[in-house]
Amino acid sequence: MKLLNQTNASAGVSTAKTISKRAMALKILALIATVVTLALIGGMMIFILIKGVPFINQSLFEVQYNSENQSLFSSVVDTVLMTVIALSIAGILGIGAAIYLAEYTHSQSKLVVSIRYAFETLAGIPSIIYGLFGMLLFVVYFKMGYSLLAGSLTLAIMCLPLVMRTTEEALLAVPTSYREGSLALGAGRLRTIFQIVLPAANPGIVSGLLLGVGRIMGETAALIFTAGTVAALPASLFSSVRTLSVHMYVLASEGLYIDKAYATAVVLLALVAVINVASWLMSARLERKNYGSA
Repeated sequence: MKLLNQTNASAGVSTAKTISKRAMALKILALIATVVTLALIGGMMIFILIKGVPFINQSLFEVQYNSENQSLFSSVVDTVLMTVIALSIAGILGIGAAIYLAEYTHSQSKLVVSIRYAFETLAGIPSIIYGLFGMLLFVVYFKMGYSLLAGSLTLAIMCLPLVMRTTEEALLAVPTSYREGSLALGAGRLRTIFQIVLPAANPGIVSGLLLGVGRIMGETAALIFTAGTVAALPASLFSSVRTLSVHMYVLASEGLYIDKAYATAVVLLALVAVINVASWLMSARLERKNYGSA
């Protein structure tokens, strides 16, 4: 018996050492992957800043675009407007669909499984396919033409699977005890969702919206087919517009204004950074408010 106990103890120690070595190896691999990723992103950003910052001047921000200044002012306005419209549509529909799937349905029902499979499939479709779809549906069938509205609706459809899936995962991550406690105190399901579950899932929802912002602001192919390439301030939702990413593509494809294309990339990076920081601050403020009220 004593020999058997010693053998079991030795086997346990050996297994623990093996697990510890594997954990250390995985930790080292994760660290290497993190360093390589940060190095690539940092190198790319430094390259863009070096190439673009020297060519940022006052003429780039003049109100009227012409062949002499290649102003991107109208593109900045167009990008902000399109981001707000597309994200508002995708946010309302995506968060609503996620609430339905996470709170009102059985997670293993055929309907829910089919919806999730459809949205996961849509998330992997190339953006140019969305552009062709948007052109046929919004530009041609609904006769919107190349417009801000057509481009925004197309981008909203593109971001919808991403927003819905991240929101659903954030809602499912909220402990069940939160819901049970609220229902036990007499609150209805709808009140529990909006006052308990959604505030607790706020960081995950904001993360999904931030990913949507990144995809919207960096999209080019879909907008060429739906929003057009007119570098001007929109007079209405049916005016053709040019976002920063499309502006950068047009300048680079012409081959005459590569320096201005790099300058546009710098402005686009700065705009994305400002929006991300503002969203993060808003999320942190809401989280502190929720914890304070609790």
